[in-house]
Amino acid sequence: MDDPAHEPVLYKEIIHALRPRSGGFYVDCTVGAGGHAFGILAACEPEGLLLGLDVDPAALDLARSRLAPFGERAILRRRSYAELAAVLAELEWGKVDGIVLDLGVSSMQVDRAERGFSFNKEAPLDMRFDPTQERTAAELVNELPEKDLADLLYRYGEERQSRRIARAIAANRPIRTTLELAALIARTIGGGKIHPATRSFQALRIATNRELDNLEAVLPQAVAALRPEGRLAVIAFHSLEDRIVKQFFRRESKDCICPPDRPVCTCGHTASIVEVTRKPVQTGDDEVRSNPRARSARLRVAERK
Repeated sequence: MDDPAHEPVLYKEIIHALRPRSGGFYVDCTVGAGGHAFGILAACEPEGLLLGLDVDPAALDLARSRLAPFGERAILRRRSYAELAAVLAELEWGKVDGIVLDLGVSSMQVDRAERGFSFNKEAPLDMRFDPTQERTAAELVNELPEKDLADLLYRYGEERQSRRIARAIAANRPIRTTLELAALIARTIGGGKIHPATRSFQALRIATNRELDNLEAVLPQAVAALRPEGRLAVIAFHSLEDRIVKQFFRRESKDCICPPDRPVCTCGHTASIVEVTRKPVQTGDDEVRSNPRARSARLRVAERK
């Protein structure tokens, strides 16, 4: 299991972006092992509060242990960040001062072979963040029609060989384990600079957990939950996530979103945020050396108007 004391990706940058203060209300929508949450709670002493959300019970157990020194200032809930507005309403929090989303799969989840996220470790094809949800990656691999599977691999994995891979999968069903699937993909499309199964495993994980749907659902909830000058910080790890965040921030920072050829504004849209980072903040060389998985991280920050 991942070391819960390990510093999370872009840790200092997140604390700087959110500017925690005593008496503030903060939400870590992907609390994981509690790394970012710990830093936020330490910075908003003595009276700041933090709500941590996660659907993974193993992650919440780690977060509960790590955040125990903060007592009742740390509030943890086993809920999806797509339910952010509902959870805040249940707590009667009203508006908050800062929200962080650290997207994607964590090192803790990848390193536990039985979770099925890694193409290098033998395990059932699971890939669920929430182990109680019904749909697993195995169901997608073994039950989707070949065309739908190819579309999934291309859309969520940007896999150019999606049709060849889907055809091979359909011809070799049932496929039970991670290594069985990874070996089949390697035989089908050959090697390269990255493992040939990388994009397919990403696609299956994203689809299994509805990651992009949940991201699109939470962004407007997060902006609506912020008080004026409150900040939303989002760390993405691949272009699909980052594109959604970038486009949302750009759209919501404009007073008009009419087509460029429309002479008069008819949309009635008003800007709700200001982009703090026009370009994403990336990890430095030192952080990448200590944590190679951080190399693709991209941080974008917006402030509520």
